[in-house]
Amino acid sequence: MVLLSTSDPTGVAYVQTVNLDGESNLKTRYAKQETLLKMSEKEKVIGLIKCEKPNRNIYGFHANMEVDGRRLSLGPSNIILRGCELKNTEWGIGVAVYAGRETKAMLNNSGAPSKRSRLETHMNIEIIILSLFLVALCTVVSACALAWLLRHKNELNYLPYYRKKDLVGKDYNYYGVGLEILFTFLMSVIVFQIMIPISLYISMELVRVGQAYFMIRDTEMYDEASNSRFQCRSLNINEDLGQIKYVFSDKTGTLTENKMEFQRVSIWGVDYSGAKSQIEPVGYSVQVEGKVIKPKMNVKTDPELLQLSERRNDTKEGRHVYDFFLALAACNTIVPLVTDTSDPTVKMIDYQGESPDEQALVYAAAAYGFMLIERTSGYIVIDIQGERQRFNVLGLHEFDSDRKRMSVILGCPDKSVKVFVKGADSSMFGVIDKSLNKNILHATESHLHDYSSLGLRTLVVGMRQLSASEFEQWHSSFEEASTAVIGRAALLRKVASAVENNLCILGASAIEDKLQQGVPEAIESLRIAGIKVWVLTGDKQETAISIGYSSRLLTSKMTQIIINNNSKESCRKSLEDAIVMSKKLTTVAGVTDNTGGSSEASPTPVALIIDGTSLVYILDSELEEQLFQLASKCSVVLCCRVAPLQKAGIVALVKNRTADMTLAIGDGANDVSMIQMADVGIGISGQEGRQAVMASDFSMGQFRFLVPLLLVHGHWNYQRMGYMILYNFYRNAVMVFVLFWFVLFTAFTLTTAINEWSSMLYSIIYTSVPTIVVGILDKDLSRKTLLKYPQLYGAGQRHECYNTKLFWLTMVDTIWQSVAIFFIPLLAYWGSSIDISSLGDLWILAVVILVNLHLAIDVIRWNWTTHAAIWGSIIATFICVTVIDALPFLIGYWAIFHVAKTATFWLCLLACVIVGLIPRFVVKYLYQYYSPCDVQIAREAEKFGNLREVGDVQIEMNAILGPQRR
Repeated sequence: MVLLSTSDPTGVAYVQTVNLDGESNLKTRYAKQETLLKMSEKEKVIGLIKCEKPNRNIYGFHANMEVDGRRLSLGPSNIILRGCELKNTEWGIGVAVYAGRETKAMLNNSGAPSKRSRLETHMNIEIIILSLFLVALCTVVSACALAWLLRHKNELNYLPYYRKKDLVGKDYNYYGVGLEILFTFLMSVIVFQIMIPISLYISMELVRVGQAYFMIRDTEMYDEASNSRFQCRSLNINEDLGQIKYVFSDKTGTLTENKMEFQRVSIWGVDYSGAKSQIEPVGYSVQVEGKVIKPKMNVKTDPELLQLSERRNDTKEGRHVYDFFLALAACNTIVPLVTDTSDPTVKMIDYQGESPDEQALVYAAAAYGFMLIERTSGYIVIDIQGERQRFNVLGLHEFDSDRKRMSVILGCPDKSVKVFVKGADSSMFGVIDKSLNKNILHATESHLHDYSSLGLRTLVVGMRQLSASEFEQWHSSFEEASTAVIGRAALLRKVASAVENNLCILGASAIEDKLQQGVPEAIESLRIAGIKVWVLTGDKQETAISIGYSSRLLTSKMTQIIINNNSKESCRKSLEDAIVMSKKLTTVAGVTDNTGGSSEASPTPVALIIDGTSLVYILDSELEEQLFQLASKCSVVLCCRVAPLQKAGIVALVKNRTADMTLAIGDGANDVSMIQMADVGIGISGQEGRQAVMASDFSMGQFRFLVPLLLVHGHWNYQRMGYMILYNFYRNAVMVFVLFWFVLFTAFTLTTAINEWSSMLYSIIYTSVPTIVVGILDKDLSRKTLLKYPQLYGAGQRHECYNTKLFWLTMVDTIWQSVAIFFIPLLAYWGSSIDISSLGDLWILAVVILVNLHLAIDVIRWNWTTHAAIWGSIIATFICVTVIDALPFLIGYWAIFHVAKTATFWLCLLACVIVGLIPRFVVKYLYQYYSPCDVQIAREAEKFGNLREVGDVQIEMNAILGPQRR
């Protein structure tokens, strides 16, 4: 809805966009003065609005409005989107330009991107193999049936299954060899179709829902500060959390708190910071209508700078300080909001804005006596050392990722027009007039380097005064660009670049963004787990390196390779030299290790640090392969000054060239492309809104929650799901092979001994519930052990719980068990008068008991639910078989009651179970005793639980996870 008028006389409306992007800060929207005046005078408004086509961009809107022959530009600040809430504004009147499904809220209602689990993808290959095996099985049966028919073609008149003639000589139930073989093949498909585990997909979804429930309810991943729980937004990739090899992380708001605190400042080449800084006990305040107005947040101030700011324009230094803090107070989109306190004579001014950086800078300006009091679409009011001054906002060029700066054109009380600009140093030094004040420029650059080395976020501030002709030229260009519907952003960028040049540098600010709680420990745990952590940030190289050290991403033992080039050829040369260096370091370490000179020898860790400018020349070119070769040899990769699409390009670099699983984690809109590109995307519910959360597969409140998510829940989910898939293949194949062996003894007629009702209930009641319960509740190791020994996470990276080798071993075990189940009762009753239904009941009971006991052997953590599921399924099978045989209209009436009276029946059941499981017991014992994996060693340590053995586990696991094993 385009605003025409509001309850505020200046046409301002305050809105909250929490339903759109999760940002709770108030934002300002403005009605055009031309429509505001007409509405206030209750005049009839006639006009035409031309706007762009509906799109998903909630931060952009290009349109113009023609009123009284004038064309007025309309932008994001003039529109209220569906889903916004009006705050501190009684009413607003506007014109709806989008409605229904064309609104931006509806167009963005697409949910998280759909991704397929790597385990499920691998499983589909095995299902294709089983499908081919099913076809082969049916072909074998058909070929055998053909051979049998040809061999007994002279006996078909009298055989019961192929009788050509009945007693009176009429044709009976025979269609010739060709059709009989076709019918045999089709019947084989029907009888053996259980080989394709269709129920497995349903079981997997149920298990994932159960796993998601326990992840969401995990109190260790609950963030009290934001009152947010872990959210599982995509159910089909739970098990991928246990196989991650690469983590790509944003820095600001992900590793850090994104709560900015003004720390240091450099004005006109002088660094006003250090030990003299202090926090004012009361802080700066102003008197308005007999009431005291104070900033909501106190800021550290420098006494010397505070005195200079109070002198205003009396001295040269005071004039520079005046311009600097005026720039901080004016060059922003902050909304000042006055709130009541418990003291009726005191009011608090709360600065609401989309950027925490801007909030920190405006609070800093207020602390030094430049307090922003009011903002409208046409002017701002700033209290400067007790004197309220009004500045006309003639134009505002908002920050964008291309320019990396923002500017405001102010009409000052002395009738002069000035442009104030602030932005990243990489973009600001290119538009500052270097012919002026070279000493000041060099001093500021030195201060910036010092600030960045401390891990502080820096901004450079500059200004210049516009002449009348320059202002008129800018104003006409700005009006023309602002009213353009197509290509407005590019036109405004061009206009901004024209006015943002030949600036006089005022100084630089430094803001601290503290690390989140537990980040260093989390990164250390991930590194021990064999996970490579890459940080992709838009900050300066020095800032990123400083944060890297404080977060333990970088260590003093690492050799740093820095690539910071401005041309493709220089990038190529740097990459070639870096690859040679990394190989040399690895080779030296390997030689040391082989000579036996040191038992502690290991490859020298290498850290790659590369900037966004270099990535411009490397990504999407032939240099990508060289970058991947270098990065794959590095323990840590740190990318600085990267754009959002470059983040996605880095993820794609690894994802497209390796089979390793990737995870991206971020908190802002600039991380969305990276999150969607990675195999697993995680959004942080932070200060920068919920764009990352809405595009993610999982969301949480803190980076440190990544450790329990991956090392605990990821490990459990992978282990459970891998076992469940193999078990489903096994249980279905056992049943199919029992049916197949019976076909070989019945002239390949596809007659089944097992009742068709039991065949149908096999995957529904007899064996399904235990699979799902174990898939949700079983735990191979405790949370405490998994967190204490992050190396245990390597089981998922090496695919120990589900791989092609295990699949074929399971199939071999399946064949043996089916042979034991079928032939032991067959030989026991050979030559007896037992009917086929009784033998079928024996076989189905043996299959169910065996597969459930097979599952029971592999269960690690027993609880009452597991007991009820496994033993309850066996009891339910006996009940169902008894009920089916008690129905007189079904084949095999009363069969179970006859056969169960004999001792042979029970001895056969016992023999089937023992003979079927003996090979599995033997192999499992030999494997765990002579070649145990790290998970089994840790499980033994848990079982016996004394410190000496736990200490041995650490040594054993290090050996297992060494390079030799891989």
